[in-house]
Amino acid sequence: MKQIFTFLVLMSGVAQLFSQTGNLAGTVRLKNQSLASVSVTIPKTPFSAVTDSAGNFKIENIPTGSYHAFVSAEGYRKMTIPFTVTDEQTTTLDFGLTSELHSIEQVVITGTRTPKRKTSSPVIVNLINSKTLDQVVATTLSEGLKYQPGLRVETDCQTCNYTQLRINGLQGGYSQILINSRPIFSPLMGLYGMEQIPANMIDRIEVVRGGVSALYGSSAIGGTVNVITKIPDGNNYSFTNTLHSIKGSTADNVITGNASFVNKERNLGVSVFFNNRQRRQYDANGDNFSELPELKDNTFGANMFIKPGKNQKLELSLSSISEYRFGGEMVKKPAYLARQSEERTHEILLASADYTIGFNDGKNSLSLFYGGQKTDRKHYTGIHPDDPEELSAFFADPPYGTSDVITHQGGLQFNHRFNRFLVGNSTLTMGAEYVYDKVFDEISAYNYEIDQTTKNIGAYVQNDWDVTPELNFLTGFRLDKHNLLDHAILSPRLSLLYKGVTNTQFRLGWGTGFRAPQAFDTDLHIAFAGGGVSRILLSPQLKEERSNSFTGSVNYDKATEHFIAGFTVEGFYTKLKDVFFQFPLGKDEFGSIFEKRNGDHALVKGITLEARANFDYVVQLEGGFTFQKSRFNTAVSVVDGLEAKREFLRTPNNYGYATVTYNPNKNWNISVNGVFTGRMLLAHVAGEGTGQDTDAYFRTRPFTDLGLRAGHTFKFTNLKSGLELFGGLKNIFDSYQKNFDTGKNRDSDFIYGPSLPRTLFLGIKLKSL
Repeated sequence: MKQIFTFLVLMSGVAQLFSQTGNLAGTVRLKNQSLASVSVTIPKTPFSAVTDSAGNFKIENIPTGSYHAFVSAEGYRKMTIPFTVTDEQTTTLDFGLTSELHSIEQVVITGTRTPKRKTSSPVIVNLINSKTLDQVVATTLSEGLKYQPGLRVETDCQTCNYTQLRINGLQGGYSQILINSRPIFSPLMGLYGMEQIPANMIDRIEVVRGGVSALYGSSAIGGTVNVITKIPDGNNYSFTNTLHSIKGSTADNVITGNASFVNKERNLGVSVFFNNRQRRQYDANGDNFSELPELKDNTFGANMFIKPGKNQKLELSLSSISEYRFGGEMVKKPAYLARQSEERTHEILLASADYTIGFNDGKNSLSLFYGGQKTDRKHYTGIHPDDPEELSAFFADPPYGTSDVITHQGGLQFNHRFNRFLVGNSTLTMGAEYVYDKVFDEISAYNYEIDQTTKNIGAYVQNDWDVTPELNFLTGFRLDKHNLLDHAILSPRLSLLYKGVTNTQFRLGWGTGFRAPQAFDTDLHIAFAGGGVSRILLSPQLKEERSNSFTGSVNYDKATEHFIAGFTVEGFYTKLKDVFFQFPLGKDEFGSIFEKRNGDHALVKGITLEARANFDYVVQLEGGFTFQKSRFNTAVSVVDGLEAKREFLRTPNNYGYATVTYNPNKNWNISVNGVFTGRMLLAHVAGEGTGQDTDAYFRTRPFTDLGLRAGHTFKFTNLKSGLELFGGLKNIFDSYQKNFDTGKNRDSDFIYGPSLPRTLFLGIKLKSL
């Protein structure tokens, strides 16, 4: 009996020992602002919690002992704090997180196709986040991209206002634009897509300048822009109405909405958005022909993620874009009755799906992905002939057209981490993808038709090798087989990162690329010139264009408790072989005809300077400036009768941007932004009654587009909401072009300068706190 009693006492003691538990509680904040939906975990245990709307959390019944609490949230630096649990006591921990919106340690994916800290990426990746888009009052993707070094967004048609992105001086066809890492930004979308993607759809934009990123295939010669759409990041919402007054004569109203939901377990999240824009036409020179077209946009979409199991994630996105665009003579009649006009109706669907699974204790991951878009476009491009008989024939068969474009991209990617690779460690990335793009574009009245299907099968291999903590060596190649080429193309890349000097990274990079001779590109836009329409054909002998790119850079950033400051100096050198150019063939009954041909060589070289500073999140400064030259080896002819030129047209030798943001307290936000563009050469085609007598070259003057925004937020803590009132000016000094052609015979390609004249805007935003 005594033995039994002793055993029961011992078991009681053991039970009491194992029942000794305590609690952990606290608050997660950013300065004095509570952060909701932030995950707090205790590693190597099943214990975790998510902060409530007041930023509070509590984890109960933790066995006594010593632990570490780990806090992680998108957009903030991760934080770990040690703590001890004592029996029947509540340990309190308060986390003061640091925002990563301007941090040098943000995670990026575009440079290597795998997540890496910016300072550890062997390829420089620049970021534009949604906060920056708000500060510069960007309505669309095209307005937001202006605020990055080495990037320039230009408007290329006086009638329809299509835009293109130039990276390091190379025109739009050399820039690869991705949506959620997928190349579904089709050649047709390249004409108007940057104005059709609304800013409130975007979470962030990652930019890789230069052709050293061979992983994205054809058209990544100038650089790669990865537009990452809004992701579910908590339970929040915002609704905004912004009214623009363009020179006091034209209204542009934009209504946007965003909402996001994440469940308590953080294994399911959904975000939705919508955008509605209504803009009337604007006539800059009083000739009753618009310089800004009428716009009617309706866009909506949703992103979601599901984590079906441990180390698994499924991401889905679907967006719909509907746009009506009309420019030309400002008459309330059908398009064909206007003396000159362009009318476009776009219906676009975008979709993507990504499934990722990790295994082997995190050493391996496999991703399966799909992206696609479908564009249905109805369009009109016409100008009334002066001859009465020709005009009658024109009315009998007006130049209406249709476009049907579909793009599919699918593939897989496998990553394997070597904990020991010779010396150091490395991540091996292998993948394959298939891109299908079908373009049908027809205007029967002009005997114009493009019916082309392009297919590209690509495979890539990359080894991201951390030789030592200070030295990284990135090697890789991509192999592409394009159906318009009779041979496969190998595109290698090499990058070297050295960060053995405190706060400094040195980078060297080399890569090759190519552009296939496909039939639809931004330079195949049908333009008005000299009383007719200009069209571009492909030479029967056209072959692919090849590139050889080199970059080198020094990056320095220093962070302390109260500031982050740094600079980057980057040089670039790209040689193009068999470079594409447009040769004037002459005219027919419809207007001018150009043929895309191969030249011999071209060289693009320059240097980009960047500077940035963030003082205690009160004052933030960013700026960049590029000095460059773009030259053909042999002069090319662009307009019949004008001398051939080696200089790239529409390409300034220097350009830059700057932004300054001032937050005197948590309720006020004031920002100033500016874009500078240096002198550049344009070809100007004469037309009767336009004010231009003869064809000629024209060199622009430098111009600066300066903007100001100020906003104040009224907080309603009991409603967990805030109301922001904001306003300001775009293009304060009105450096809008002053010498547009007039009348129906204008050269619609003779356009430069800021995209808008001086514009006053006022807005109101209701958002969650």
